[in-house]
Amino acid sequence: MATIKQYWEIFIVFFKIGAFTFGGGYAMIPLIRNEVVNKKRWIQDDEFIDMLAIAQSMPGPIALNTALFVGNKRRGFKGSLFSAAGVILPSFIVILLIAMVFTQFKDNEVVERIFKGIRPAVVALIVAPLLSLGKSAGVRWKNLWIPVAVALAVWQLNVSPMYIVLAAILLGISHFIYLRTKINK
Repeated sequence: MATIKQYWEIFIVFFKIGAFTFGGGYAMIPLIRNEVVNKKRWIQDDEFIDMLAIAQSMPGPIALNTALFVGNKRRGFKGSLFSAAGVILPSFIVILLIAMVFTQFKDNEVVERIFKGIRPAVVALIVAPLLSLGKSAGVRWKNLWIPVAVALAVWQLNVSPMYIVLAAILLGISHFIYLRTKINK
């Protein structure tokens, strides 16, 4: 049976992630991965990649969906509540404070330049873990075309990620059936 200390540990981990990540949900992914896979060892890397794939295909913010999966894996429904509260609360507090003072700073040139400077760093924070996740997911030079094609389909052709996930599931099942019949011959 889980103790309140274990629930608070989940909350604190996700609160720190939510408090120290700028750039949205995708920027949180490397921090979540580092905490729950590398530091806490709550889940394995391949399981994290699977959770991430499901979280991406579900409605809602990817960081929240991932936090819900990890919280549930760790301590069930209550773990999900604590992880969700932890990842949401920092953003809620910051947005509330910004909304209260935004009109005073909205045309401030220094503030505008700060945000312009943050944007390239956010891109790097998204790309770096993608490379690491790709390596863990088995992406190599010979199959690199698959994630590139998927990214282009979503980005340029506005294909819904849901269709990509469904197609991947169908292709995976087909490949499994093909290999099984090939082995049984």
